[in-house]
Amino acid sequence: MPAQKVVLKVSSMSDEKVKQKAMETVADIYGIDSIGADHKEQKMTVIGDMDPVEITKKLKKFGKIDIVSVGPAKDDKDDKKGGKKSDQAASSASPPSPSPWMPLILP
Repeated sequence: MPAQKVVLKVSSMSDEKVKQKAMETVADIYGIDSIGADHKEQKMTVIGDMDPVEITKKLKKFGKIDIVSVGPAKDDKDDKKGGKKSDQAASSASPPSPSPWMPLILP
């Protein structure tokens, strides 16, 4: 099973203490690569090779849990940065600075 990204809404996650306890609870599940949570938006993002239903069952003790989305885990940041880097490199191509061992030719 390939790694997947699961976004959950945890209704009772209103402060840092509950957020920390929820993250520790989910961390015990086998196959999880990373966990992120935002208590202001009451959302938790879990990435890894695991069952979303198992995560939901573990978090039930915190209150109502909604699965917002389940999809493949991909690094959008790396794709965007890679595309922008090649564009930036082509547009801002400056001549290399001379090294101390490179003879400097003056007109």
